[in-house]
Order: sequence, then structure tokens, then C-alpha cells
Amino acid sequence: MKYIKMAVSFNFGEVVSIIIASILLPFLPETPIQLLVESLLYDLGQLTLPFDNVDSEYLKKPKKFSTKSLLHFMLFMGPLSSLFDLLVFAIMWFAFSLRDAATFQTVWFSYSIVSNLIGMHIIRTSKIPFFQSNAHKAVYTSSILLSIIGILVPYTFLGNIIGLVPLAPQYLAIILGVPVLYCIVALFAKKIYKKKFGEWI
Repeated sequence: MKYIKMAVSFNFGEVVSIIIASILLPFLPETPIQLLVESLLYDLGQLTLPFDNVDSEYLKKPKKFSTKSLLHFMLFMGPLSSLFDLLVFAIMWFAFSLRDAATFQTVWFSYSIVSNLIGMHIIRTSKIPFFQSNAHKAVYTSSILLSIIGILVPYTFLGNIIGLVPLAPQYLAIILGVPVLYCIVALFAKKIYKKKFGEWI
């Protein structure tokens, strides 16, 4: 359920972001091959979820698989992640006056990987991650390693093949800063969701 809810919310949010950005920008925010590589990297991180711990409260009573619950989660958390994607687009376009398609796509490529892997820790528990609920070591390890890989790919031969370019250091502020802001806002969103629907995962 952790994986499914992450997948539907992040993927729905990313689709919305791509549609909006494709309409507003004079170029694609990300090419299909970049999107596939990006998805592969953060999906590899999510493959460690079967090793993850489960909060004791979750085990107190049997759970039913509910498509309605999935829909609620997707429509609530998906647009939230999309909102932060659009914030990244706005920062790049207005604050950095970034008009180069390759650089724009590279920033969003690395940001998306880092954001999804950090966001995974928000979604994996109904509690406050890192403080009230710790993930399995495999989840932490994959999150850190794949985030680093996501930042370094543009500097490699693979990055060059898929159209990514090396980034100037100032863009790290977006790649690392906005995901932290997302986590803070998502924690408040989680409280609202739990109050409204009486559940999380």
C-alpha cells in the first residue's frame, strides 16, 4: 500500500505538471527518455519498501484494499507534489531567467528524483518521519544513494546521451531546498488528510 499510494500520487502529480508546463513553456519540461530514466531511478529506491518497518498502530486491525482510498490519496497528495513542481518551474523561469531547454530539463530531472525519494519518507508512515518513525536501513540507504546518483547523472556519459547537461552550483539550491520545503508542507497536509479521511496508508 505504501508503494501503490506513492506511485499513484507522485505519478499523477508529475503528469499534471508536465501537461501544464508543456502548455506554458516554449519547450518540453522533460523529454520522454529523461522521464523514463528518472522514473527508473526513484522506482529503484521504492523497491526497498518491502524491507520497511510498519507502524504498530497499522497492525491493530485488518485493512481492506480500497480503490476509493487510493483515489482520495491520489487526488489529495498528487496536486500537492504538482504544486511544488510548478514552483520549481517558476523559480527557474522567473528567478533564474532560465531559457535553455537542456539546463531546465536537467534541473527538473535531478529535482524530481530527490523530491520523490525524500517524499517517500513522508508517505511511508502516518507519523513524523525520522523522529517518530524510522525507515529500514535499506530504505535510508537507497534514498541517499539514488538521490546522489540523480544529482550526478548529468555529469556522466549517460546524462549526455539522454540530453542532460552539467549544472552550475546555484541550481543545487532548487534541487535540495524545494524538496525540504515540500516535506514541511506535506506534514501539515498529512494532518489534514488524516483528520478528513481517518487514515493515511
